[in-house]
Amino acid sequence: MSELTLQELVELFQKTMAHAWMVRTFIKHCDEVDDYPELMGIVRAVFDMSRAIETKVDDPVQYFRFAQKKIGKLRTAAEQFRDDAWSASTHTNFQQAVKSVLYSTEQMEHLLKIAREKMQASNS
Repeated sequence: MSELTLQELVELFQKTMAHAWMVRTFIKHCDEVDDYPELMGIVRAVFDMSRAIETKVDDPVQYFRFAQKKIGKLRTAAEQFRDDAWSASTHTNFQQAVKSVLYSTEQMEHLLKIAREKMQASNS
């Protein structure tokens, strides 16, 4: 993956964000959210990340700079969602949503690491 350009990494990050966005949509519209408003934490975190990067897809350096600022909040929200989802429902949809958002976050962190290394190498 290190042979990818920064723009190609942006495209991969966007695809990964799409998975997180689908979890956001599922949670935002599920009935359980009325009884478990804490589930909205992941909804807000995914939305916040999306808003931070969506206008920067043509500027990879800025894109990854802003994504780096938001990834910690997304990681925290994903971990909290893992804990909260089990209280809301043990249904397979919730189990898969937890796996999906944790994996998406993990992949975004990995892509950010690669992007950081590329940007550092180009500044050397």
